[in-house]
Amino acid sequence: MGTVPKKVAIIGGGCAGVAAAFELTRPERRGEFDVTVYQMGWRLGGKGASGRDAETGRIEEHGLHLWMGFYENAFRFMRDCYAELDRPEGHPLRDWSDAFKPDNHVGVTEKIGENQWLNWSAYFPPAAGLPGDPLSDRNPFSVQGYLTQCLRLVRTLLLSVQDRGHEPPLATDDSGLAKAVTSLISSLLSTARSDMTGTAMRAARYGQLAVGALVLEAIGALQRILDTLRPGTDPQGPASLLDRLSATIRYQFELLIASDDEVRRVWEIVDTVLAIVRGVLREGVLFSPQGFDLLDKYDWREWLLSHGASPATIDSAFIRGSYDLLFAFEDGDVARPQLAAGQALRGAMRMFFTYRGALFWKMQAGMGDVVFAPAYEVLEKRGVKFEFFHRLDHVALSADKSHVARLDMSVQAEVKRGADYKPLVPIKGLPCWPSLPLYDQLKDGAKLKKAGWNPEHGADGDRAVNRKKLKVGKDFDFAVLAVGYGAVPDLCKELIAVDPAWQRMTQSVKTVATQAFQVWMDDTVEDLGWGQPPINISGYVEPFDTWADMRQLIAVEDWKTDPKAIAYFCSVLPDTMTGKDAHAHVRQNAVTFLNRDVAHFWPQAVDEKGFRWDLLSGGKGKGEARFDSQFWTANTSPTERYVLSLPGTLEHRVSPLYNRFDNFTIAGDWTGCGHQAGCVEAAVMSGLLAASALSGAPNLGHIVGYDHP
Repeated sequence: MGTVPKKVAIIGGGCAGVAAAFELTRPERRGEFDVTVYQMGWRLGGKGASGRDAETGRIEEHGLHLWMGFYENAFRFMRDCYAELDRPEGHPLRDWSDAFKPDNHVGVTEKIGENQWLNWSAYFPPAAGLPGDPLSDRNPFSVQGYLTQCLRLVRTLLLSVQDRGHEPPLATDDSGLAKAVTSLISSLLSTARSDMTGTAMRAARYGQLAVGALVLEAIGALQRILDTLRPGTDPQGPASLLDRLSATIRYQFELLIASDDEVRRVWEIVDTVLAIVRGVLREGVLFSPQGFDLLDKYDWREWLLSHGASPATIDSAFIRGSYDLLFAFEDGDVARPQLAAGQALRGAMRMFFTYRGALFWKMQAGMGDVVFAPAYEVLEKRGVKFEFFHRLDHVALSADKSHVARLDMSVQAEVKRGADYKPLVPIKGLPCWPSLPLYDQLKDGAKLKKAGWNPEHGADGDRAVNRKKLKVGKDFDFAVLAVGYGAVPDLCKELIAVDPAWQRMTQSVKTVATQAFQVWMDDTVEDLGWGQPPINISGYVEPFDTWADMRQLIAVEDWKTDPKAIAYFCSVLPDTMTGKDAHAHVRQNAVTFLNRDVAHFWPQAVDEKGFRWDLLSGGKGKGEARFDSQFWTANTSPTERYVLSLPGTLEHRVSPLYNRFDNFTIAGDWTGCGHQAGCVEAAVMSGLLAASALSGAPNLGHIVGYDHP
């Protein structure tokens, strides 16, 4: 590359764009790239942007953001960032371990009958290591390994039922299962380990013993069999044994689930896991080079049903929660759940079997404070330039359509003469992004402030005080498009017109709007009737199916009198509500939810009239009017919309490594990045791939999960 740094324009400062900038400017690569990040509005973050209210310092998010223990790439990014930032002793978020705390409780809400709901919470014990620790094996879990883990889980769950005092019924005809175990093991003895001989002999001797003991023996046999399978081995034998095994377990559970909710829940998980193992074996996933991608043409629930899961299981809270987690409802219609089975399976396997430290990790401040302020400070020290208030309008190709020749941009506001925009404000010792622009740094700032101008939304975002045409060879050599997918079809019309891959992606990949609200209260949730640990719970009734207890944020907000509880709610927003009145729709949804539905979680928060509005911290006026002091958002603009993992669409996502346009790449959770779901980890993985496309680093083998099944 010589001694002249290559100029890189990164459009969009969300997780993907910031991760790409971080990789391209690592200290060991100093001088290779001259990076400029162009950002609409006044803050970094994209869908993860947060802001601080000027009066109370409260955190205002786009929605609920939780990190998972399998986010290896995202945590490595954060750990490197905090290490390089090297904040002084006594700083509120000195290290990454101050910014993220383990959260091992998770829950779902299940519907029983017409109008009754039950909370189902679980504690996941800490796992070895921490996310982002070096891995001796970059992708330690194969499909084969996952199936073994699944069977181990089934065995553990069955033992847990026995521990509850349930004796399995005596066999009425267990000879079929015994013969199936014996026959299968015998047929595999020529290729299996010799210790299976004992298993076969024990299975043959069962006679009229309890079915439960034989089931456990059969599961152990299956685990050992799966360990020995190699490419070219017919998986139908294990699948047939699994069919018999599933029928036997189902028979046992049907006698118990009607009278014991805990046993019913165990059965729903066991039934799900057995359907997964059966489906993976029968569909040929085990040794397919496509891995779980082979299943992305199916919907998750339909696929489970086709491989033996019961209708009750696919309607269970556990499965419904997986759709809620990914806002997986086409057009925002909760009557149209759609989630690609392969990605759902990949996500579930990584979530439950590869997490390190904790299943979830909760940020100890807003995402802007925890992720994007530190990243901004590190990148600025490295020499990365930030051009705030720059909105991309058009990506223009060269005459021969081989590369990007021009980036047309609108300047939404200009900084006062002789100054650079300084975006962060200090709140309780933390550098934070404000909820609105710092108008006093802008030309005509007083007028913009009086008008309540917000460059992230609607007509305010369309404001342009200047136009720029960035030209290849002068203003940039390479470009990285890292904006939300909802804006891509409009920005990239020229690319779509000439390239079939871009045409397929933009014709098939879809997004959905989301909604969220936050409340601050003067009573604890325990005082209001919540009797479980602080939790993240999903699967509840619409219009807000997910709630998270965010009390940990009280310490970093700046109220005159601290509230005693903070709660975040979020859900999908139907596209029928995404017009100019969407904000009003979300307010009404929140009010309805608090009046009608929140009593399930907080029975003391309501009286005969509905929600007790006097509970709200900082509220003014009386009754429902006090809600206007809280925070709610309708995420409907193109860059805010959430990308869906719909069946039959994931194969059409363009990869950052795709080189049809030789000075241009893309980054975002909407790309083909190895984890095709809307989440922080996918966005960071995509940013790493974009950096690799431009520079050859990082090596693809160092992107954890990129070649994951």
